[in-house]
Amino acid sequence: MNTFTNWKTLNWPEYGAELLGTAFNILVGFSIITFNFGKGLPMEHLIPAVSPRLLINGLIFAGSGAIYSISPLGKLSGSHLNPCLSLAFWVQGKMHKRDLIGYIISQFIGATIGTSLALALWKNYLVSVNYCITSPGIGYPLWYVFLAEVFMTFLLVLSIFIFLSHHHLLRWTPLMVWLLVATMVWLGAPISGTSINTARSIGPALLAWSWKYQWIYCIASPLGALIAVKVFQLLAMGEREVLTGKLFHVPNYRCIFKNVKVPHIQKHQ
Repeated sequence: MNTFTNWKTLNWPEYGAELLGTAFNILVGFSIITFNFGKGLPMEHLIPAVSPRLLINGLIFAGSGAIYSISPLGKLSGSHLNPCLSLAFWVQGKMHKRDLIGYIISQFIGATIGTSLALALWKNYLVSVNYCITSPGIGYPLWYVFLAEVFMTFLLVLSIFIFLSHHHLLRWTPLMVWLLVATMVWLGAPISGTSINTARSIGPALLAWSWKYQWIYCIASPLGALIAVKVFQLLAMGEREVLTGKLFHVPNYRCIFKNVKVPHIQKHQ
């Protein structure tokens, strides 16, 4: 009976919002990748240069996540959409362990659903871009690819923590994340595929059942997030704290996060 009661008291609305948000982000992102690079589609001829198409990928892929973060569901869950970011918030003391587990499971399921929807929509066009699987760029040694993923995830998490630790920057976090991730996709995709999100890599790998090099994204991205937490703590020197676990915090939404320093609807834990 106690187990059933505990199951009922988990934060299912937030987990559902993370699942839907991750699925939406992956569907939009993989759709724009396929549209820009799929064999037989017009963009290859309309814009022959690869770099502009990568920039378009980044702006739309990252933009879908930023838009979701300011939507009602994004305001509810905090719109992590990335197990590396949820891990960072937990290490920083902003999440309960049960919510970390709930978020990560939801994000992986969402990434798998999003990839499945993209496959149903684009079919062989998605297959022609290898299911949008992240993989090392041609000519780059694996150690360089690994470090690139560590650095990009580190920069993303550190930037989010810096913005979320300043009252005047707080509301601009989604815009910053959009521009930063778009730039990372533009510049980093030829090197590592720009995962910075383990769920984003595992979703297509699972559907294609192709696991070569996926260990890079399962280790490097979480490692970058953990390094970012420690660097933020060193920079903050105990004088500044991450104010919330949400990318876009508004006071009229309940908040399941710990040690929140901005107004919110209280949620009994």
